[in-house]
Amino acid sequence: MAGTKDSGYEGFTAEERAAMKEHAKEQKKAARRASAAEKAAEAERDVLDKIAAMPESDRVMAERVHAVVTAAAPELAPKTWYGMPAYALDGKVVCFFQSAEKFKARYATLGFSDLAKLDDGPMWATGFALTEVTDEVEARIADLVKRAVG
Repeated sequence: MAGTKDSGYEGFTAEERAAMKEHAKEQKKAARRASAAEKAAEAERDVLDKIAAMPESDRVMAERVHAVVTAAAPELAPKTWYGMPAYALDGKVVCFFQSAEKFKARYATLGFSDLAKLDDGPMWATGFALTEVTDEVEARIADLVKRAVG
């Protein structure tokens, strides 16, 4: 039959399905929160809880990334996004930390959405592999986050 060739697509991975379920729970939880101050405080607690639950190597990096992002761009609000620590401007995610364990990758990732103002000519990076967060890496993250919020 024409058009029935097996494409090899096997659907979403278990990790991707779990992330989508986490995102749905996050949306429901956020909708139930009352005041803006309560939403912000609970959202940050959710981020810190996600970080605390990570394996040690990811947790150490995520704690440092969280400290750098919140210091470099206090206008970004911590929130969870698909079960990952993320930082949003006016409710829209600008950057996020993806642990290596989340999708069974060999490195953690600091990622930026298309809202990040990192444009640099016709091509630029929006994701950065992290194997360790050194003082030099912290400085680079701070610079990227400051640029991202413009």
